[in-house]
Amino acid sequence: MSGKPIYMEIADELRDLIASGSLAPGDRVPSTNELSHYHSVNPTTSAKALTSLFDEGLLEKRRGLGMFVLPTAREQVLRTRRDAFAANFLQPLIAEADTLGISATELTEMINKERTT
Repeated sequence: MSGKPIYMEIADELRDLIASGSLAPGDRVPSTNELSHYHSVNPTTSAKALTSLFDEGLLEKRRGLGMFVLPTAREQVLRTRRDAFAANFLQPLIAEADTLGISATELTEMINKERTT
């Protein structure tokens, strides 16, 4: 377990599906009841996950039909993840490289070497 509230884990799973394209623009996302059954959680928990994605501007509600992925959702999720990647991984990496006296060129070479192995 990640220690995150379950509704956040469900929302993260749906963001993963949006980012990968498994949930494409215009696709209906699973309903509160479908998510509740799949994750064995209270419908309120599933509703909270869907509401958070709606509040982020990733989903739209269609009365009587459910929630659907917005056309801008994938790019928004990817942009948010790129920003988090820079803050959580690149900035500490660069700071450590500076501490160790590793130049930008050396760091790039190290990264390229790791990518090929």
